[in-house]
Amino acid sequence: MSPPASHRRRSRLLSWPLVFVAILAFHSLAVYLFTRGFLLTRTELDLHSSRDDRPPQGDVSAGCTSWPPPAVDRLVIVVLDALRFDFVAPSTFFPEKHPWMDKLQVLQKLAASEKTSARIFKALADPPTTSLQRLKALTTGGLPTFIDVGNSFGAPAIVEDNIMHQLVKNGKRVVMMGDDTWIQLYPEHFNKSFPYPSFNVKDLDTVDNGVIDHLLPSLHNNDWDVLIAHFLGVDHAGHIFGVDSTPMIQKLEQYNKILEGVIHTLRSLSKPGGTHENTLLLVMGDHGQTLNGDHGGGTAEEVETSLFAWSPKAPPDAVLSVLDHSSCNVDLHGEELCISTMQQLDFAATISALLGIPFPFGSIGRVNPELYALSTGTWVNQTMGTDACTSQNDLEAWMRRYAEVLCVNCWQVKRYIDQYSAASVIGFPSEDLQYITNLYSRAQANWSASLRFTCSSETGSQEKLKEGKGSVLLQQIDAYTDFLQNFAKLARSAWTEFDLWSMAIGLLLMILSVIIQAYTLVKLNTICQPSDQKSASSIIIRKLVFAFALVAIRAASFLSNSYILAEGRVANFLLATSCITSVWHSMVKGKFSVENLVFLLLNIFARFGIEIGMSKQLPAPAITKDHSVSTICKIFGANSCNILLEILPIISLAFVAYIILKCLSHAICQSFLKYFVWCGTIVSYVSIAFHWASETALFSHAGIVQEFGRSLAPRFVYAIGGLSLAISVLYRIFSTSDHLKMNKRITILAVVMLCSWSPTILVLLGKQGPFVALICMTGAWCIIKLQQKCQRESGLSVADPVSVIQWSFLAVCLFYLTGHWCTFDGLRYGAAFIGFDHFHIIRQGLLLSIDTFGVSHILPILSLPFIAMVWYNTTSKDDGLKDVILNNVTQVFLMYGLVTAITATMTIICVTIQRRHLMVWGLFAPKYVFDVIGLLLTDLLICLASLYYN
Repeated sequence: MSPPASHRRRSRLLSWPLVFVAILAFHSLAVYLFTRGFLLTRTELDLHSSRDDRPPQGDVSAGCTSWPPPAVDRLVIVVLDALRFDFVAPSTFFPEKHPWMDKLQVLQKLAASEKTSARIFKALADPPTTSLQRLKALTTGGLPTFIDVGNSFGAPAIVEDNIMHQLVKNGKRVVMMGDDTWIQLYPEHFNKSFPYPSFNVKDLDTVDNGVIDHLLPSLHNNDWDVLIAHFLGVDHAGHIFGVDSTPMIQKLEQYNKILEGVIHTLRSLSKPGGTHENTLLLVMGDHGQTLNGDHGGGTAEEVETSLFAWSPKAPPDAVLSVLDHSSCNVDLHGEELCISTMQQLDFAATISALLGIPFPFGSIGRVNPELYALSTGTWVNQTMGTDACTSQNDLEAWMRRYAEVLCVNCWQVKRYIDQYSAASVIGFPSEDLQYITNLYSRAQANWSASLRFTCSSETGSQEKLKEGKGSVLLQQIDAYTDFLQNFAKLARSAWTEFDLWSMAIGLLLMILSVIIQAYTLVKLNTICQPSDQKSASSIIIRKLVFAFALVAIRAASFLSNSYILAEGRVANFLLATSCITSVWHSMVKGKFSVENLVFLLLNIFARFGIEIGMSKQLPAPAITKDHSVSTICKIFGANSCNILLEILPIISLAFVAYIILKCLSHAICQSFLKYFVWCGTIVSYVSIAFHWASETALFSHAGIVQEFGRSLAPRFVYAIGGLSLAISVLYRIFSTSDHLKMNKRITILAVVMLCSWSPTILVLLGKQGPFVALICMTGAWCIIKLQQKCQRESGLSVADPVSVIQWSFLAVCLFYLTGHWCTFDGLRYGAAFIGFDHFHIIRQGLLLSIDTFGVSHILPILSLPFIAMVWYNTTSKDDGLKDVILNNVTQVFLMYGLVTAITATMTIICVTIQRRHLMVWGLFAPKYVFDVIGLLLTDLLICLASLYYN
């Protein structure tokens, strides 16, 4: 005897969530294996340099037998986080002057007036340009590894050899003040520390004020050898207000006054016998930032930062022969000023040579000649070997000393290469390694001959050195430099070890999952198609081919870095293509509808929004002259425009709230649930409006009211959203809704769920939220109405794949329209602090995740049942019709998950092919991370949604 139909249906309903759980587990395993093979960090050797380390006597000459002697007694390092190069260099070096330029006048004046002791450098960082990775790379002398991006919010202590370890090990006293990331990286390395929390990007002053309180008093003390002061105001001002903003300019002007005080103090204490007689000042950035204040990627704005070096005691005039004069220009005062270029990779080796400490074992940088020459101590006629020449002028003596430093530098790097190749599973390619080894051998073989030649030349050497190529010492320095630069180039191209087996297994599992999902979808489509509609199966096949052709085109575009950068435009183009195809079919049948026209106009409007959202030139709250709104501001005037920009989002929010409340009135029939959701929605939207109003000048004189609007109002929204979410789940579990029609029941569940999430997502999106919501609702309305007409005309009762694809493309468009990027500098960190002033990793991480994936994953997936319900819009309560609707819901979930899986699989194929590409860590790897997180989040949401709606 066969079981009743209701039992069979219940069994099927319970089985589908298990299928989705299995897909999630399968994808998780595939992603884990591929990530384990692709995002391996380089092998970190647990080896440290020691003062007693000596090059083998047979390997080098007598002039290269010990670590360099100290050239400075004390070092002051002032780190200005996210210091753009054009913050320091004069505006005359750039094609166009901007308001943020020429604010650090004290550095420009010193570089122009004291050419022998002060210098501005363009410092080039290696991406990714997150603060953690840059600090780690600066102190270890190695290249950053991509996997460390995940630790940016919780930095682990560094165990690899680094200059901080060498300072402590060699008796140097270090004082730190400012960014608490230093304490996380080096918890036991400071004699004194004054750390301040660094993750509240809305706070521009706490860290800086703390540094100001301790910096100048510390300069008068004798209880330190190295002082580190890390300011964060410029970084935070960029994240919140953008570069072209008043707070940014105010911060730069504040820093100029602080640096004036630092330089005045050092100069006053630099007299013979003074505290800072032999002190070197470095003012530097760890990375740059884009015009909208982001960093993390590999664009020129992000990797170009600045370093300013100044020695109170000037070296001899011969230093001018060492300094580069290829990039010179006049400053604002007509004084000539020259700028040099250096790699941040060279920082650790150069600082080690200046302080006379062993180089970190894993350092692969070169001692920078210009920065090294700016220290007066390097011009003392003192060589490291026992066969020093006695009759040398200043430049010859310095050249000889620098050549000896490079000799030790090269030996240390060669020692690291040998140890790394022996310890690493893969190491470096053998042909490249042999080439590097030959360069080292040739450089060392010429060293003894160079010493004999320079010592025998007691007259005329100055002229020979000025000739450049004819100088033996210059040739020796070039040989060492060639070795170091070639190895750095090799390390940049082949640093990360790829476990190809893990990558291959992970990729094969992803391909297999796509095949299984596609087969399951086809089988379900066949089962769900009633026997009287078999003749219409050709229509479904055509729609499937067209829909997944669009998906394949988008997925194939990931093979090009240019198309990845333009992903939002590609998705919008494909969405418009599907819309135009629908218009063409309608016109052929003579049934053109208003929904087609609205959808076309919406695509055009979304394209302009994507252009703004994807533009890295757009500061978050400001309007630049390139902004499309600036045209309106010119017409109505700046004041009227500002008032309009403050009021318009609130008016739009009221319109969105009206639409939602209208939908609630028609969708929910249970009194308690209806009034609870109604009241919660009203309170949430009023709180959002009050929060935005509190950020304007309206409540500028009402401190308590303004504080309530800025902090407590968003928390009300979060609390009401969480409570509504709990109520919706409890209603789903305990309500007896068998008397309701299936489409009515699913409508209630979907509306309650969306009302729980949407206010939180809106408040995190900021004042652009209502406009995004209107685009989202209009697009959803067009897709649903068009498919209703299609269903009525064709009589099909299976889910239309074209509508699901359109839903997916619309979600991608919304992601880019809201200013997000598939890069770490595309994360809107300010959203994580809406309603909060202090950092908590779980709370801020959750808010940042909701902001990032709210409009692109959470809302689209939870609203998918609206597509499924249109296929059978009936008032009947027949069990067969319930099966049709529930099967359509399952089909839609399967289809949407398949689209996401295909996209993620193609991304994996892309990064596998491009793993040696120049932009692999700056572009392809972040794209991979975002796509696999999106895939797993999609699978998880589909699992939960299938349980919730079934």
